[in-house]
This record gives sequence, structure tokens and C-alpha cells, in this order.
Amino acid sequence: MKGLGVNLYPWDVAGDPDCAERVADLGADRVTLAAAYHTVRALSPQHPTRKVVTATHSAVYYRPEREHWEDSLLRPAEAAWAPGSFTEGARALRGAGLKVYAWTILAHNQRLGTMHSEHAVVNAFGDPYAWALCINSPEVRTYCSLLASEVAIQPDIDGIELESCGWYGFDHLHAHDKTSGVTFDSATKFLLNLCFCAACTASYSAAGLDGLRDVVRAVLAPVFIGTAETATLPNELLEAVSALRIKAASRFQSEVIAAVRAVRPNLPILLHTSPDPLAAGANPGAVPDGTFGAVVQCGGVRSDAALVGLSAYADALDKAGPRQPLAATLNAVGGMGCDRAGIASWADEVRAAGADELRLYHAGIASAADLAAIRALSQ
Repeated sequence: MKGLGVNLYPWDVAGDPDCAERVADLGADRVTLAAAYHTVRALSPQHPTRKVVTATHSAVYYRPEREHWEDSLLRPAEAAWAPGSFTEGARALRGAGLKVYAWTILAHNQRLGTMHSEHAVVNAFGDPYAWALCINSPEVRTYCSLLASEVAIQPDIDGIELESCGWYGFDHLHAHDKTSGVTFDSATKFLLNLCFCAACTASYSAAGLDGLRDVVRAVLAPVFIGTAETATLPNELLEAVSALRIKAASRFQSEVIAAVRAVRPNLPILLHTSPDPLAAGANPGAVPDGTFGAVVQCGGVRSDAALVGLSAYADALDKAGPRQPLAATLNAVGGMGCDRAGIASWADEVRAAGADELRLYHAGIASAADLAAIRALSQ
């Protein structure tokens, strides 16, 4: 089916001579294949030899060029557990007639955030988020642009999809995560996502917001001690901080996109994003400007809110012009909450709401029953 894609990890393909044909048999015409990915432990149930893969740190799955990184403080590590598997996998998938989109993680990088904590997000209390690189840091901006451009010149790719291409923050499924003792609403999480690294502190000062850290600490304190359920800034201050966040994200995204265009002018570029311009995380806010397409998460269960958000983003892409593609990611794994019985009708609804393409997450970790439901979508 045209515009039907599935996600795969490179280790799902490499070493499995049947994977490419199995994916083509699902009715898919494209694959979002991880080229640079974060720490993860994942099943690979269809692979003939590997069943559980533990990626111990953020890494790239192609052979990085040393010369490409000479001027960068932050540099990627090649995956020792699956070296060169992206290159091998992309070639095999292309050989089966499938398009390959290079799935590239940018600001989500536990390894670099740990090694260079001065370039990670730091909250108002001085706590670093090692998993979250700060996109306001010049060094991070250089690293992400270089990474995107290096991925873009890899052989056997038809496009690039950029995840965490914007603000990252508090929310993260960290190893043995123990952060559920206090429930934070969206307004409180916004404040927990605000960065106070050296680069961000300088930006606040330049904008006349020198006292922001103290204000954020003061409004968050009652939430932590249990005397308040939410925390927010005064409206005027909130508007000023929001504008700074959106401006910084747009600058970062423009630089990364320009780096890709410099090496592959006509390569399709899609950002994993959210209809909320202030969203942070794997799918951060990105205001359409006609230079990129979008991948919007819609989940595996029907949701009116997801349809409204998708439709709004489709309208924004139309107005930004020239019209860029809009893909909707649907969770297709029953064990992760997918409604397999309703996935076909849900796919029809998201297409009707404006999605040009579908991304089914995730064919590599899917069970046999999940794959059968995916196959039924194209019939």
C-alpha cells in the first residue's frame, strides 16, 4: 500500500535473510529504520538468532567518518552490539523494493549527556537531565547538525526522519524509573522542562528574565511538598518564556534541516513532532514553515484528541506551503496497548483527518498476531 510504513531497528534486519521480504509481504512500501538511536532493550521475536537486544548507550548503526567530527566536542559512538547494521539493513530492504527512511535521534542521548553534563538540560534546582541534550547549547546544535548531515549521506536511503529534534526534558522512561511519587500535570511539567544550563541562563538574561530560576523554584516548591497540585508562571512571564522556547526550537530545527539540505538538497525530511508548539520530548513542537514534513503520534487506540491534533497540524502544513507530507504513527503492538481489532478503522480515520502516510510502530518488536493485523491493513 502506498504510504504504509513500518518501524524497524537495524538489528531486526541484519542477519535475518527473510526480514525484508517479510516486511514487503505486510503490504508496506517503506520502512523507518533506526540509524542513530538511544539506549533501549528490545525484543526481536521474528529474528532467527537474536531475541533480546540490549543497546547499552546511544549509538549510531553505520560507520561514522572521523574527519566529519574533527570540529565537534560531541561525537557519536558506533554500536558495538550491531556495528554497520543500518547499512546492511537498508541495502536489504531496498533490495526488496522498499523505501528506507533513516530514523535519527538527536537531543535524546544518555551517553553524551552523561559525558558532557554541561550541555544537558538542567532544571531550576540544578539537577541535570543526562538523557536530554540542551538544544540551546552551541555544541549541541553543532553535534545534531553534523549527525543529521552524516546520516543523510548514507547509501540506500530515501528520506530522513528526525526524532527529538527540539526540546527534550523531564519525561523519559529512564532505567528503573522512580519518579511517580508525585503526579505532575502539564503546566508543572513545562516548568520542570525549563533548562538553566549556561547557554539558557545567558538567553534568559539577554531577554531580561534574570530572576526566572528563583520564580520557577518558588512556584514548584508547593507541588513537591504537597500543598498544591499544579504550578505555573504569571501570564506575562509565561508568554515571554514560551516565546523564547519556540524561537530556540525553530532555530535549532532550521539549522539541522539546512545541514541535511547542504548534502542532499532533495532528500525528504520529516520531523517527529506534536501539534503543541511547546511540547518537549521525542516528539517536540515544530512550527511548520514549508521546509519539513511531519510524523505525528496518534497511538494505538482511537482518540478524538489525536484526530483534532492531527487535523490541526495538517491545516498548519497547508498554510505554511509548499505542502510537505504528513505521516501518522499508529502503535501496532498489542502488548503496548494497541487495539488490534480496531486498528484498521483507526487507520482510516487518521487518513481522513489529513495523514498522507502511516507509520506502524513497530514491526521488529511485533508478535505474529500484530503482524497479521498490520497485513490486514493493506488488504
